[in-house]
Parts: sequence; structure tokens; C-alpha cells
Amino acid sequence: MGQQAVKILKLDTDKLIQMLNEALSEEWLAYYQYWIGARVMEGPMRSEVEPELLIHADQELNHAVMVVDRIVQLGGTPVLNPAQWVKLSKCKYEEPSDPYVEMILKQNLDAERCAIKRYQDLAEFTYGKDHSTHQIAINILNEELEHEEEIEAWIADLERMREDFKKMRM
Repeated sequence: MGQQAVKILKLDTDKLIQMLNEALSEEWLAYYQYWIGARVMEGPMRSEVEPELLIHADQELNHAVMVVDRIVQLGGTPVLNPAQWVKLSKCKYEEPSDPYVEMILKQNLDAERCAIKRYQDLAEFTYGKDHSTHQIAINILNEELEHEEEIEAWIADLERMREDFKKMRM
């Protein structure tokens, strides 16, 4: 633990570490949701969407690395048992029981919107009080916003394809 890392904080360090452990749990669940969803996905645009979901999964894993590094830097203990992830996460993990591409995308969209809320809360909590965690939260928030936009675009593309198909059948 860096002594100055904690000394310069102007906030409740225990609360911050709790919030970061919740975020860490959510990142692991998001990683797996993207990764497994990409693997089992079926339907139109699968070949375009799958590699992008795997990139999103890698980015979620990178978020977990940033968060765990910050927890350790603050002298905290990161979540050590994966069984705790679901308990600590405020974002739900949605099992891809329906492998249709649109369902996978909608599940991931819900997870992204929850992550956006998480990092917005972390950014607000640390603003002006913990510049390092604030910067991490803003960087991750920006990637989560990009993920949301990409997923919304894919869902819109699928809807357009469905509408075009209906027009062709008339």
C-alpha cells in the first residue's frame, strides 16, 4: 500500500474500497457475460457481432485489472472468491439461455447501462477527493458509454433488417 495513496484521500476509504469491490465483481460478471454470449450466439449478424463482443469482454477484463490495482494501492483486499461476485454486484448477470443475437445484445445492453451508473457514481464520489480513482472511473465510464452506443446500433441494424425483410415479403 502506498501511504500517500491513502493519506491524500478526502473521503471514506472503506466505502470507496467497498464500491470498488462491487465494481470489480461486476466487471468479472460482465466479462463472462460477453465472452459466453459471443460463444453461444446464433442468428443474423453473428459473424459481425461475435468478434466485437469478444473485444468488449477483453475491455471488461482490463477494467477489472484497473479496479483491482486501485483496491490494492489503497490497502484494500480485492474480492478473493468468485462466489461473492453475484452477491456484491448491483448489476445482474443474465444467463444467455436464449442464444438469439438480439437477446444476447439486449442482455449486454442492460449490463452496460448498469455499469454506466456504477462508474458515474464512482466518479461523483471521488470528484475532487481522489483524483486517481476519479480518473480510472472516467476512463472506464467512457468505454462503457462506447459499448452502449455500439450495442444500440447493432440492435437498430437488426430491427432495420427485420423491417426490410417484412417489406420484401409483401
